[in-house]
Amino acid sequence: MKTLRLIPSAFAAILLSASSTSAQSGWINLFNGKNLDGWEEHSGKAKYTVVDGVLTGESVSGSGNSFLCTKEKYDNFELELEYKCDALLNSGVQVRSEVFPEAATATINGKEFKFAADRIHGYQCEIDMDAARGRMWSAGIYDEARRGWLVPADGEKGKQGMAFSEQGRAISKNGEWNKLRIVADGPSIKTWLNGVPRAEIFDTVTPNGVIALQVHGVGSDANKVGLKVSFRNIRLREIKPENNKLTAEEKAAGWKLLWDGKTTDGWRSPKSDQFPDKSWRIENGEFRVLPGENANAEAQAGGDIITRKRYSNFELSVDFKITEGCNSGVKIFVQPNLSPIDKVTGKPTGVGSAIGLEYQLLDDARHPDAKLGRNGDRKLGALYDLIPCDTNKPVNPVGEWNRLRIVSKGNHVEHWLNGRKILEYERGSDAFRAAVAASKFKDIPNFGEWTDGHILLQEHGSAVAFRNVKIRVLSEQ
Repeated sequence: MKTLRLIPSAFAAILLSASSTSAQSGWINLFNGKNLDGWEEHSGKAKYTVVDGVLTGESVSGSGNSFLCTKEKYDNFELELEYKCDALLNSGVQVRSEVFPEAATATINGKEFKFAADRIHGYQCEIDMDAARGRMWSAGIYDEARRGWLVPADGEKGKQGMAFSEQGRAISKNGEWNKLRIVADGPSIKTWLNGVPRAEIFDTVTPNGVIALQVHGVGSDANKVGLKVSFRNIRLREIKPENNKLTAEEKAAGWKLLWDGKTTDGWRSPKSDQFPDKSWRIENGEFRVLPGENANAEAQAGGDIITRKRYSNFELSVDFKITEGCNSGVKIFVQPNLSPIDKVTGKPTGVGSAIGLEYQLLDDARHPDAKLGRNGDRKLGALYDLIPCDTNKPVNPVGEWNRLRIVSKGNHVEHWLNGRKILEYERGSDAFRAAVAASKFKDIPNFGEWTDGHILLQEHGSAVAFRNVKIRVLSEQ
């Protein structure tokens, strides 16, 4: 048995050629409309045929999940196709997926997974067309034969799962052609169904692999034998990942770069109008905090940096990479006019991090702060020292990139990690004020209820890197 250790890496490059190319647009046709050249079946025994430019998969009795796979592997790309699926049949489109001729094992985030020989495994864009079910998760993201559902992640009766089904029912076209769009760009995988955004993950387990069309196994259910899913107009365009850049879609949606990837423009110290003269380095498109002599020294070397502008209603996205034993954070509603406080007593002090609401960044496994506070409110993703986040958060390992997102609208704030919401709260609510009263911020009047503030990247003596720092201003309504 072959043993593999899947070490996440966002930047492998194995994009190979396909059957036909459009020189002007960069699109290649993965399916030639005539035969199955360039494709091969794995894992099951479903029937795949081609008629009149349509590729159809048909379920058979006694087979497990079947996958018609590209012979080539792809990494960063935009994939478009149309599908039509019988209501009782489940299907999907695999991307960045793997298959081995021998049985294999893999370790992902400390958990071991076993794969039979010839078993496809990896990211799947779901095709779920059964309107009679309580679930309609087409264009959700499933980790086939590995971790299960990534988006939605809280089950059919969970808040996210039910909202995802409601949207799916509104935009799916049962018995008709539907269009899927999948964009895999570095660690990000996004999906659209009939032009509507559906799901996004930020995950680095498999950076490249085959694309595959699934016919779900039906066991021995005679009512499901012979069900069909059809595909057409399957095309792909290579993407060259660029950090610290906005796509045309992001620009149209109102996104702006908070950091240009090259200079310190737009940032300053909370203590002066100047950028710190030490602790920060710009290198290879990364805003890096250099390690200090004391990893627990909060803003005692070069110090934190804050935006020159203040924000109130916004959506913030930041890629971050922590190191072993790291402690850092991203703060919003920062008030540089307020004195820092002692991290033990909560009393004002001349040295320390600027006051604000902190999205905690921490190596939970190695830093002692993870065991302090209350109920995990000092772990990665938490509202620091106030509210813990979902313990089932989708965090990538130390040394790999993660993406945080913070949504602030009125008093409502959400914390997201790698495409999943892990925390939400209402500033000024009874629950929020109770959390403040139990925290080290209890002596700061109206803590966290300011109308606006700066955004802060923290220097805490630990090595950490940031990139793709983007913001979109929102209306309060």
